[in-house]
Amino acid sequence: MAIDPHKLRTLVFEKTGIKVDIDDPIFALVALNEAVLEESVERHLARLDAASEQLAGLVRSAGGAPPAAAPGTGSAYIAPPAPIGGRPIATSHEGFSRRELRLLGAAAAVAVLTAVLVLAGQALLAKPALSAEQQAALATAARLERALPRLDPRTRATLEAELAKP
Repeated sequence: MAIDPHKLRTLVFEKTGIKVDIDDPIFALVALNEAVLEESVERHLARLDAASEQLAGLVRSAGGAPPAAAPGTGSAYIAPPAPIGGRPIATSHEGFSRRELRLLGAAAAVAVLTAVLVLAGQALLAKPALSAEQQAALATAARLERALPRLDPRTRATLEAELAKP
């Protein structure tokens, strides 16, 4: 199934804003990529068919399926293989056993303890957000902000001009 160059051209323009001409060499690369991909898919399908046939043969030889149908008569029914040794697989529809509940509880306790240790370590080893010098500078700046409106206009303008300088 070939890719429509017009659709691809429109898609490229919608996604990138780049106009591509139908005669652009990029379409040759798209066609080449499509051919390589198709060959690769065919090769993989042939391998899958061969592996399926081999598996079906193994199942039939183990007595788990009827013989294969003649070619062209449709697909043959392959029954699920019988358990090896003839014994059924033990399954449980109950809830968790006591042992499993203890293990789950222990895992939850370890998870909570780990989280607490991580948070405690982070709190102990983390640097404070601001140093004492930075906090003092911010307090001074706050006092200046409160005092600035109370200054006379000329002094305020001079101070604001000095603060504006780098």
